[in-house]
Amino acid sequence: MSHQLPDVQATQPDVAVGLSQVGVTGVEKLVKLAREDKRPIVLMAEFEVFVDLPGGRKGIDMSRNMEVIDEILEETTEAEAYRVEDVCGEAAERLLSKHDYTSTATVEMTADLVTKEETPASGKPTQNTATIIASATATDDGTHEEIGAEVTGMTVCPCSQGMSESRAREKLQELDVEREVIDEFLDTVPQPGHSQRGHATLTITSEGSPDVDLGDIIDIARDAMSARIYNMAKRPDEDHMTFAAHSDAKFVEDCVRSLAEGAVEQFDQLSDDAVVYIRQSNDESIHQHNAHAEREVTIGQLRAELNGTA
Repeated sequence: MSHQLPDVQATQPDVAVGLSQVGVTGVEKLVKLAREDKRPIVLMAEFEVFVDLPGGRKGIDMSRNMEVIDEILEETTEAEAYRVEDVCGEAAERLLSKHDYTSTATVEMTADLVTKEETPASGKPTQNTATIIASATATDDGTHEEIGAEVTGMTVCPCSQGMSESRAREKLQELDVEREVIDEFLDTVPQPGHSQRGHATLTITSEGSPDVDLGDIIDIARDAMSARIYNMAKRPDEDHMTFAAHSDAKFVEDCVRSLAEGAVEQFDQLSDDAVVYIRQSNDESIHQHNAHAEREVTIGQLRAELNGTA
């Protein structure tokens, strides 16, 4: 006859302090995303799963968390989901229902999305990689879902470029070039500035599933930097990217503001209480440190600031 194993997790802890997040990280699962009239996209996704824990309980039911994740992701893989944030939302709601001692359940997911595109000048086929960011938080009051992406691009420092332009102007003056010709030349040919690889992040969070398209999020993030970059580039493409980037030099702060402007312009359908998270991090080429800027704000507040009514 089998005996009942003790439920140690349900016992009183030695230190009765509640915890906001307890769970598992690094859970890898295949997620299949359906597309209209196309083959589904299969993602190798990594999940983090958390619930809160009251101070009177020693631990969570860790195996129960894994059971829920396995259940929902296996069903998602079979049925094909259209939105990864909904996968997180359904898993978070199931976690909340299966843990009677919790008030909040959170599921976070990241995955690399690879899409086909063409190089900007030579038109050669290549691929672009973006990191999908999705999450959901479920409480008794409802579920909030997040969808977004992090992309890589190129930025050029306006300060460095300004110094190069000043040097070029002085040299052209020494060569007795007419001022009008100098002005026209410098307006037409952007001067060098130190460039860096930039990482732009844009996410949207709302009650339920955000009414946004992931492809639009990726485009906004790629266009917020000085220029898009490509996995493969012939010499005409290199020239295109270099010229485009130096024609639109941006500080890290400028990139975040471009993300804000792009989100407001593209997502007019969102309610004012939807939350926008925007971040830019640049791998500096002439420094040993990196540059960083970010903002988390409601889209209603962003609209007011951009309209000058804040």
